[in-house]
Amino acid sequence: MPNETKIKVEARSIFKVFGTSPHDALQLLKQGKSKDAIFEATGDTIGVQDASFKVGEGQIFVVMGLSGSGKSTLVRMINGLIAPTSGKMLIDDTDVANCSGKALRAVRRSKIAMVFQHFALFPHMTVADNVAYGLKVKGVGADQRRKKAEAALDQVGLKAHADSYPDELSGGMQQRVGLARGLASEAEILLMDEPFSALDPLIRRDMQEELLELQRSLKKTIIFITHDLNEAMILGDRIAIMKDGRFVQVGTAEEIVDNPANDYVAAFTADIDRSRVFTAASVATAAEALEIGRDTAESAIARMEALGRDALYVIDGKAILGAVAYRDLAASIRDNGGALREAIITDFPKARRTTPLFELYPLAEGGLPIAIIDRQGKLAGVVAPQDVFGKLATPTAA
Repeated sequence: MPNETKIKVEARSIFKVFGTSPHDALQLLKQGKSKDAIFEATGDTIGVQDASFKVGEGQIFVVMGLSGSGKSTLVRMINGLIAPTSGKMLIDDTDVANCSGKALRAVRRSKIAMVFQHFALFPHMTVADNVAYGLKVKGVGADQRRKKAEAALDQVGLKAHADSYPDELSGGMQQRVGLARGLASEAEILLMDEPFSALDPLIRRDMQEELLELQRSLKKTIIFITHDLNEAMILGDRIAIMKDGRFVQVGTAEEIVDNPANDYVAAFTADIDRSRVFTAASVATAAEALEIGRDTAESAIARMEALGRDALYVIDGKAILGAVAYRDLAASIRDNGGALREAIITDFPKARRTTPLFELYPLAEGGLPIAIIDRQGKLAGVVAPQDVFGKLATPTAA
């Protein structure tokens, strides 16, 4: 049985009320009163209502919502900058909502780093010193700080700018410095509060791709806050959509686009670029493969006719040799006595299960099914070219 993913962050029925009588406001909330009615009765504002979620180790969990939805309040309760009115917020086994100040400081120093929207860089410090600031607070020596800062800057492509100052860098470069500071801390959990929102669209897209590339090797646990659903869909392993302090839907990008929980979510997803949301896994089917040495051109034709396929892949044990097309097999029977090997097309389209559909477009143009390859290089499934376009033509569920 496969090992379950370790839970790094868990919220259990978190509420946050801003005001002088939070417990009275909570009672009214539990009676079904609206936020406006509670504010009128008590003067208190409901920030977050009954938020519960789990984030597995190495996952990117995106919280998406418009201004005032409660998303930034929520992320600040994860590291204890804001105390919840009720509920539990667990970082590993420590409830930061109810622990001692000493335990909270230990969690902040050793496990959590934060990346902000407006970079939060000190203008009088060099890039390297900005990156190393958290390490300095921890008491790390100067030589070790410099070494770790340079390593983090190298990861984001800015090692050459270690001795520059923030005002000498572009906005995108400054945001990379902010990200490097989080990486240098070696924190297990990164809290990213709209880190790319202040960037131009092209730079923003570059930063999204850079974050995903870094995540493939670093496998941090990331909680990412955004108001942009497209950004959420690109980055999130799982996504929570917030409105009025509540989670209205939590799921994968595909689940949210295909099955929006209500009209509010449906309105958000109506203009989503489905080609970047859906992956090859959403249209892949089981791999029906031919075996070299066992199958012949004649048996291959029979299999294709039985399955209603125009082509099949050929394997030799675990290795994929290529594809054979129905149209080529008759020629093989005529010219080579039915030898399957002679009809194999070795230049075949291939992708991973996580490949977004827009990257499958050029692969689908040749007409062959796209081979889905797993980490070991084995054939894990196939995607029919027509299914790529069919998936994108499917209207979003309402």
